[in-house]
Amino acid sequence: MLFITTPVYALAVSIVYLILWFRVTSFRAAKGVSIGDGGDADLLLRTRQHGNCAEWSGFILILMILAEGMGAPALYLHITGVLLVVGRIAHPFGLKKDNASHLLRYVGNGTNILATLNVMVCLGVNLLGL
Repeated sequence: MLFITTPVYALAVSIVYLILWFRVTSFRAAKGVSIGDGGDADLLLRTRQHGNCAEWSGFILILMILAEGMGAPALYLHITGVLLVVGRIAHPFGLKKDNASHLLRYVGNGTNILATLNVMVCLGVNLLGL
């Protein structure tokens, strides 16, 4: 089977992931911290921004590839993919150490929850043959 839709979003999210990884790695090098955060709140923040991207992206992309493999309509996969990418771009800007209620944090979390629910419906519809 040839996958057409999911790889587009996998590539986009991979770019975001690598940018976040670079931010962690370069900050570690500048601070001389090899493991952990060394008690540096800014390094901890960057690590969480990167970690959150890894946690959500892999999960949703696996669900997307399963749905695409089962023949889910491309429109629903695109909706999921766009929500995922928007969430992964917004969330790092909203994850602040001094503001747990930043709008972009809500946008990031909300879009990823919606993406997950959307692709779960696609899987469910295909599993039930509807």
